[in-house]
Amino acid sequence: MAIVEMSKLSVIGLNDNKSDILKDIMSLGVCEINPQDEKLSDTEWKELIKRDPDINAEFDTDTKISEVSSAIEVLDKYFVGKKPLIKCRKPMKESEFEQKISEPQKDDDFALSVNQKYKNVLALKSEENNLVTQITELKQWLDYDFPLELKQTEYSSIIHGTISSTLVLNEIAEKLNTVGSGAVLETVSKDDKITYVVCVCLKEDREEILSVLRQEGFNPVAFAGITGTAKDNMAKCETEIEAVKEKILKAEDELKSISKDIGSLELYYDSLIIKRDRHRILSNVLRTDKTFYFDGWFVKASQNALEEILNKYGCYYEITEHEKGEEMPILLKQNSLAEPFQAITDLYSTPSVNDIDPTPFLAPFYFIFFGLMLSDAAYGLILTVVSFIALKMFNFEGMMKRLFKMFMFCGISTFFWGAMFGGWFGDMFGIEPMWFNPIQEPMTLLIFSIILGAIHLFVGMGIKAYMLIKNGQMLDAVCDIFLWYVLLIGLVVFAVGGSLSSIGKWMSIVGAVGILLTGGRNKKGIGKVTGGLGSLYGITSYLSDVLSYSRLLALGLATGVVSQVINTLGKMVGGGFIGIIVMVVVFIIGHTFNLAINTLGTFVHSSRLQYVEFFGKFFDGGGSPFNPFNTKTKYVQLLRREK
Repeated sequence: MAIVEMSKLSVIGLNDNKSDILKDIMSLGVCEINPQDEKLSDTEWKELIKRDPDINAEFDTDTKISEVSSAIEVLDKYFVGKKPLIKCRKPMKESEFEQKISEPQKDDDFALSVNQKYKNVLALKSEENNLVTQITELKQWLDYDFPLELKQTEYSSIIHGTISSTLVLNEIAEKLNTVGSGAVLETVSKDDKITYVVCVCLKEDREEILSVLRQEGFNPVAFAGITGTAKDNMAKCETEIEAVKEKILKAEDELKSISKDIGSLELYYDSLIIKRDRHRILSNVLRTDKTFYFDGWFVKASQNALEEILNKYGCYYEITEHEKGEEMPILLKQNSLAEPFQAITDLYSTPSVNDIDPTPFLAPFYFIFFGLMLSDAAYGLILTVVSFIALKMFNFEGMMKRLFKMFMFCGISTFFWGAMFGGWFGDMFGIEPMWFNPIQEPMTLLIFSIILGAIHLFVGMGIKAYMLIKNGQMLDAVCDIFLWYVLLIGLVVFAVGGSLSSIGKWMSIVGAVGILLTGGRNKKGIGKVTGGLGSLYGITSYLSDVLSYSRLLALGLATGVVSQVINTLGKMVGGGFIGIIVMVVVFIIGHTFNLAINTLGTFVHSSRLQYVEFFGKFFDGGGSPFNPFNTKTKYVQLLRREK
């Protein structure tokens, strides 16, 4: 359709009504409130007004949001009910929503309780991990029958530790005997990397013995807080682990039992987001001691509803129209057929105020190009049915909804071109094409692709001419667009030949001479000549643009050829029960992969033809998307309040 008309709004109201006014404007969701940084730096304004943020309230709300978000994650982790494949926002009336969040303190307490229970679970799991680690360490000392806390006797010192398994213990023992008499080094256990040892020596030799051991890479082991033998402590740890596991199981069962109430926390979370946004928008509101001020943009069609709110609270307001060329937020509105293809425009850029909405023009071409590239009737049916079912099963919104609708429409195009070209899972069923087989007649498809590409480019040039004429630049439209039409059409007619060959030749000459003479019209001196030559050289870019549409042939052939290869591979095993099973498996896996990879490739290359070839002729983009002050919730989709 077009870019939605916007109007400017300036509002002055009483501070006593500020919260109610912002709440009603937020509920209406048609007004974008501007930042006020410019006014705060203006000498005439800054002495009279100040910014009106409630930082403490916003911080407190953010803290609660974090707490509730953590609780939701916990309950979602332990949720025992059936989870949706894709989670979408649930539609709900505002009145019902407000009723269900009427007890915020109860929800706060519930969130705190959930988080505390989960902290207890984490603490118990940490205790279990420590016990498991302790058992792992004790296993190496099971053959040591003395109490682990025993570090010395009346005359001797006992040292526990580890040493590399690559070392020879006897050699180390000999070194120990050189510094102390009667030192004993014994192996308790050993694995591929570490040897667990105990060394007994005289008390007076301990430090010298330790010095020698450290030189050999010895690491002392301290059994802090452990009394008794390794066997006794291991049995004790195993008993404690069982007790801890029971506590964990009980605590997790509690979380599972209350996980059914996750919906109440999700509603409360959304209410906090709304509350936080109301506090945050105050940074765009200026105030004096008794009044407040804000300005912004709103959808012109909603003027009556907005004025009703402002009049209700006795506000002074001023509404002015958008001036030509003035920057404003951009909102696009499409008809039901073009609306899904707005996803392609949104993925590229928002139109600027000087642009025209390209969506209605790209929609039919994208529809055709997608079908030509995928070009398998069976794939088209699958794409359409899957997209349709997904739209019915899930409450998609925004970009996701547009993309699924677009794929549903593009599936119809794919079905049509697949039937035209005889593609039904490639050549699986041997159905004859209604038009021709591109694999057998690739040049026919190439010529058809080039013709479609030329039409696509000419439409883009025509849009540019319309924009120039609309802006009063008639001469530019004639020199930069019309003369190119004459030249390019003349070249095509001349190339075709026949009785119109002479007309085509003169059209080409007139167009080329016109471009040469007018291409440098805005330059001075020699630039008028070189500018014309430079403009005429632009014919090479038109040639490369047209050749880009050969990707319609390439992608279309890729889908068909890969499909035929898959079918051939499936039939190579032969007949019989095993052959049928193998063929079915190859068929399902192969065609699923082919559909997925070629749908992705088709999406990318169809988009590229719009972005590079089509948009390059008339579209600049770079606009600021309309961002109204409204309820941006995560879990519920609030339906507008009934008027």
